[in-house]
Amino acid sequence: MMFFLLFIALFYCIAICLLIYGFTKVKNYDAIDLEPKTAFTIIVPFRNEAGNLPVLLESISKLNYPTNLFEVILVDDQSTEKFQILNSKFQVLLINNIRVSNSPKKDAISTAIPLVKTPWIITTDADCVVPENWLLTLDNYIQTHEVAMISGAVTYRCNNSFLDHFQQLDLASLQGATIGSFGIKKGFMCNGANLAYTKLLFQELNGFEGNDTVASGDDVFLLQKAIAKFPQKVHYLKSQNNIITTSAVVSWKTLFYQRVRWASKTSSYQSNFGKLLALVVFAGNLSLIISYGLWIMGLVSFLLPFSLFFSKCIIDSILIYQANRFLTKDKISYLVLSNLLYPFFSVSVALYSLFGKYEWKGRRF
Repeated sequence: MMFFLLFIALFYCIAICLLIYGFTKVKNYDAIDLEPKTAFTIIVPFRNEAGNLPVLLESISKLNYPTNLFEVILVDDQSTEKFQILNSKFQVLLINNIRVSNSPKKDAISTAIPLVKTPWIITTDADCVVPENWLLTLDNYIQTHEVAMISGAVTYRCNNSFLDHFQQLDLASLQGATIGSFGIKKGFMCNGANLAYTKLLFQELNGFEGNDTVASGDDVFLLQKAIAKFPQKVHYLKSQNNIITTSAVVSWKTLFYQRVRWASKTSSYQSNFGKLLALVVFAGNLSLIISYGLWIMGLVSFLLPFSLFFSKCIIDSILIYQANRFLTKDKISYLVLSNLLYPFFSVSVALYSLFGKYEWKGRRF
């Protein structure tokens, strides 16, 4: 058993090292000097976000981009509290979601697509804030690259609580894995709060057809379909000007359900690399928990769990540090405590996602 656990740990470290290497291969792109040419439609699915939408729209109003080159479509997914658009410096359309599948967000995007008049679509979330050069950086990248889909970064607005910092470290590891996978030409993950693609690409992929039975995954499944069909046209835009900020959740229960929602789509991945990496990460965290149990029962010495934890902590911290330095200027806090807790949290989320139900936005899935 001891040698088996060490083998898993070795395989885990090799996988993370590949992602660390891949992260360095994706070069920064911060050009904003070209004259704006690209027209965008920003689609924002929402449900009961009357408190957050004004903040998002205010950040959009401050974009360093011509207002005649972008519009916003807000898709109300059966909110119990109604939102009204007051004054706006740019074109905003508010429509109701048309539900046809098990995925409210996929339905919302599909409802908005026929109304899109621009060649490019961007999706984001109602609780986000966009940086002022967001569209300008995307436009410059589009003008200088043959691309049909662009994945971008997302980070959290953090207070000083352990819960907030735990979420930021978890998100940094996910963003690091996302960027790293693109760097080794194995991209499989993205975040729908910052995803751009052409309307033509969406139509050529038949939208979300084939995975609309899964409640989440409007971003990941579409990206994996795009990479499978047009691998050279799907890019990651690693830019300080393109990082969207979103709100951290306010309770451990909500965080658990959010991560369960994210994990529930893994088994439906089209990417074999994504499935393998998820399995390796799960095995790496589970092996550490098993080593703790064996030590407590007196079957192995303390050296085994200590060695596994130390090696995992070091290799994870390198990836997290890389990603966190890119995502935010804030210092890393609670790193050791988060590393101690994370294996239990991650394994619980993975196992629960296979058998349990979760709540999100007032609904059960």
